Amino acid sequence: MDRSYGEAFVLTFITNDRFQAAAADAAGVDRVGVDLETLGKSVRQSGLDTRLSYHSISDLQRVSQVLSRSDAFVRINPINSQSDQEIESVLEAGAKVIMLPYFTSPTEVAHFIDLVRARARTILLVETKPALERIDKILDIPGVDEIMAGLNDLRIQLRLRSHFEVLVSEALSRLARAVNDAGLPFSVGGLARPDDGNLPYPPDLVIAQYPRLDASGAWLSRSFFKDTPADWNMEESIAKLRRRLTVWSQAGPDSWIGARDRLARLVG
Repeated sequence: MDRSYGEAFVLTFITNDRFQAAAADAAGVDRVGVDLETLGKSVRQSGLDTRLSYHSISDLQRVSQVLSRSDAFVRINPINSQSDQEIESVLEAGAKVIMLPYFTSPTEVAHFIDLVRARARTILLVETKPALERIDKILDIPGVDEIMAGLNDLRIQLRLRSHFEVLVSEALSRLARAVNDAGLPFSVGGLARPDDGNLPYPPDLVIAQYPRLDASGAWLSRSFFKDTPADWNMEESIAKLRRRLTVWSQAGPDSWIGARDRLARLVG
């Protein structure tokens, strides 16, 4: 990995607030947009402190209109009888990147790709056990642009105690290897502020997992914008995160494994 790792790293911010969206765009966030996924999510993630958004296509349109550098992003619902209409609507609202969540089969993925028809960049959010088991067949489908691992649902599917346990698991390492071997970008989980001392685990140990997995993207976590200092500056904070990603990318495999083992002991 070289000095450009942190600068090239793709950061995605979920918001339906056009002022936050404009600030993220100015701060150098790569993708900004909304989360439309509601089908089944509140039931399967009941009781967990996870992101449950109630955004709309009109929110996407408002957000996309304030972006000058960032690509407009949307996570749609899992494949269902209304998927064709939903995809047409988000494209009309300005979506440049469309994510498909919670799929289980290559058939669902192929249908998604057929509906998008190369009019936006496609990301598959791998968050079910069947998707993990069928990843080789899924990666063979033409038109898939990126893969992301969804840690919250994988935690449930794999019966682990936390999404941090998924992050250091061999299952995630196998997924990362398969995606990288296929030559596709791989993203995973969310990143917090590197200097946030209020989190249960050191953010820097989490940042170290990204070069270890040869990952090239992540969400900005909800905690990134929580309890910020009075003099906090988003652009400076994003720049610091990118610098730490680059520093860890240059640390090498022994340091990456050491950081994984330290994090595993903390979450174990």
